[in-house]
Amino acid sequence: MALNLSLRLSLAHLAYALLIFLYCSSSSSSAVDLLKGSTNPRRPMILPLYLSSSKTTSSSTSDRIIADHNRRQLRNSPPPPNARMRLYDDLLANGYYTTRLWIGTPPQEFALIVDTGSTVTYVPCSNCGHCGKHQDPRFQPELSSTYQPMKCSVSCNCDSNNAQCTYERRYAEMSSSSGVLGDDVLSFGNESQLVPQRAVFGCENMETGDLYTQRADGIMGLGRGRLSVMDQLVDKGVISDSFSLCYGGMDVGGGSMILGGISSPPDMVFTHSDPYRSPYYNIDLKEILVAGKKLKLKPSVFDGRHGTVLDSGTTYAYLPKEAFLAFKSAVMKETHSLKQIHGPDPNFNDICFSGAGREVSKLLEVFPQVDMVFNNGKKLSLSPENYLFRHTKVSGAYCLGIFQNGDDATTLLGGIVVRNTLVTYDRENDKIGFWKTNCSELWKSLHYIDPSNPSPLPPKSQSPNVSIPPTVASGGLPHAPAPAPDGLLHAVFPGEFQIGLITFDMSLSINNSYMKPNFTELTEFIAQELDVKASQVHLLSFNYKSNVSLFKWAIFPDESADYISNTTAMSIIQRLRGHRMRLPKKFGSYQLGELNVKPPVKPTWWKQNYWAVAVGALVTLVLGLSIFGALLIWRSRHTESSSYEPVNVTVPEQELQSLQPLQTSTGLDGL
Repeated sequence: MALNLSLRLSLAHLAYALLIFLYCSSSSSSAVDLLKGSTNPRRPMILPLYLSSSKTTSSSTSDRIIADHNRRQLRNSPPPPNARMRLYDDLLANGYYTTRLWIGTPPQEFALIVDTGSTVTYVPCSNCGHCGKHQDPRFQPELSSTYQPMKCSVSCNCDSNNAQCTYERRYAEMSSSSGVLGDDVLSFGNESQLVPQRAVFGCENMETGDLYTQRADGIMGLGRGRLSVMDQLVDKGVISDSFSLCYGGMDVGGGSMILGGISSPPDMVFTHSDPYRSPYYNIDLKEILVAGKKLKLKPSVFDGRHGTVLDSGTTYAYLPKEAFLAFKSAVMKETHSLKQIHGPDPNFNDICFSGAGREVSKLLEVFPQVDMVFNNGKKLSLSPENYLFRHTKVSGAYCLGIFQNGDDATTLLGGIVVRNTLVTYDRENDKIGFWKTNCSELWKSLHYIDPSNPSPLPPKSQSPNVSIPPTVASGGLPHAPAPAPDGLLHAVFPGEFQIGLITFDMSLSINNSYMKPNFTELTEFIAQELDVKASQVHLLSFNYKSNVSLFKWAIFPDESADYISNTTAMSIIQRLRGHRMRLPKKFGSYQLGELNVKPPVKPTWWKQNYWAVAVGALVTLVLGLSIFGALLIWRSRHTESSSYEPVNVTVPEQELQSLQPLQTSTGLDGL
């Protein structure tokens, strides 16, 4: 019996090793088409087909023994520190969420897409022969005193010179990344308890497809694999084998990420995740309820192929055909009071509804609640923001963010399903947990206290003013940014705070004293760098002294909006604070001063009602003129009828008046 048990365990370990071996050597991606800036954001899911050499990620036996020892030590020791990191961008606006990661000494900053379906972290290298224009400058290994190339060995694929290890990843939507592997220090920001750690990452020398055109710099791989950041940190014994993601809600964006374990909230809902079934993070979905009514589906419909996969790098959700048709029919049945309209993009047959209003908090009054039930009987409730996205052309209209997954039997749950939901990937215990919360206030919800930022949040009734310490950039190239973002953005946008205006001071030092800046051209460059419309950028004041031009700029909401969305405002402030505006050299060096964020100005009664007053006045004027005109016409006709009598009508005879003698005053009475 003991021998048979030992044999079964050995076979199980062998199968697991083979699975990991095949996965790590494959070109893993997000489980769908990545949607990282893709121009076709609702393509059906196609899993990657590419397999690279088995040498790419194999590790030595001694390394595995050390890693297993570190994992056992973690279980028997106090909880290790974790890395608290902020998420930026917006899932539907950008197609992804990014986090900030610093590589090298001194640190070089990068915006990386958080992707649970990828196993490699990579950034563009300074010598990249075919890399796109991204958010930050490329990584320069020669400027990092701690960078070490991964030397060629029997355990990796090698470059043409057999000098350095290489990697290659190809994705289902036909984009790809390839380059060399290096080892350097990774820093996780000043909100992180985890100190900088050495890790292996990819230094790109080739990008194609969406990876070439996207604004984000690269990918932060959180999947299961030897090159995954998570696996490397866990193998070192510096964090526990768990991480969490929390995506901001509709119109808010941003969010939080935690590398390492946390104390799970008592009401967090867990479901099993089977690492032997698939290299992706899967869950045991059993059934779906719409408005409390179970869809007439067999549980096996959610268990086809890879099962139900949870992927942070995917925007929407994709169901097998049978499940999608049942879900669509149930939602449409519950929204019969709304008008069905065409989607914003004629290239897609989106299912959209108008007449729901703009308030996200009131969507549940017109759209049904959706519940996902797991095999253990636990239930995850989805609010409308977890399966809808805003119609970009019709105010108060929304479209289904759940689509048919082509002919694929896999159920894929993208980021839309877990907005305002803390998702814990407990890899050590093979389970995934869900907890509904406001992700913009996650630290407060988890009772975290940040000693580096003890100041309270500004009240919503006040206008938060944020000051930026002056920094200088010459020739349009920014200086190295601050070590990491602090608690500023969280303090600026508490809860559902609305931003009506962003102002900032800027000075330009122009070498040619005879040259003054072209305001129109400068406005267009600033709008381009801050990713807003030129019509939103206004020059409030200008002063010129010697060779220095002093400006005060303001960023206003778009003409179609009453306020700047939190996502856009955070993006603007990040770029200003990080000094990432790249102006042409002809503008010389620039310096940024104070930055202020103000709420929308409440319009006066007159401004709120001037249209109604104007229409009322116009109606009154027209009505008055009509009545006056009608009165004149009536009087004119009445006068005409009383002035003339018909022929042969007897008129009563009137007595003649006696004539009076003519009186004169000439004084000639005697004549």
